[in-house]
Amino acid sequence: MSSKPRGFTLIELLITVAIIGIIASVAYPSYIENIRQSKRKEAEAALVSFANAMEMWRMQNNSSYLGAGTTPDTGAPTVFSAYSPVSGPAAKKVYDLEITAATATTYTLSAKLATGQTDATCGTLTLNNTGTKTPTTAGCW
Repeated sequence: MSSKPRGFTLIELLITVAIIGIIASVAYPSYIENIRQSKRKEAEAALVSFANAMEMWRMQNNSSYLGAGTTPDTGAPTVFSAYSPVSGPAAKKVYDLEITAATATTYTLSAKLATGQTDATCGTLTLNNTGTKTPTTAGCW
């Protein structure tokens, strides 16, 4: 009586590994892009929240955006200088949020990619006091 060998042949294992490799090569870039889009959406939400804070600043400071982002007494940065995602440690930040331009009647807020982060599609996101958002590339806002 001869017994049948049990297990998989090398060919069967190689075919399985090849199929898994093909699936991974298709799925991984899609996964990375979804992560990038979710981080971008978090930055957009943070910019809108930042714009609300700017409007509150203007209401409390004689209809002027001047001085937003600093403590009036010390000139030290306030909560306006932030990063995204706003929850979690600064070590995991993806975007730096800042006031890139502010006058008495206008402001421009930006979400710049933090060091080591990439987003070839959209790069830096901006929002100004009139609600204009850039870049205007589809999918960025």
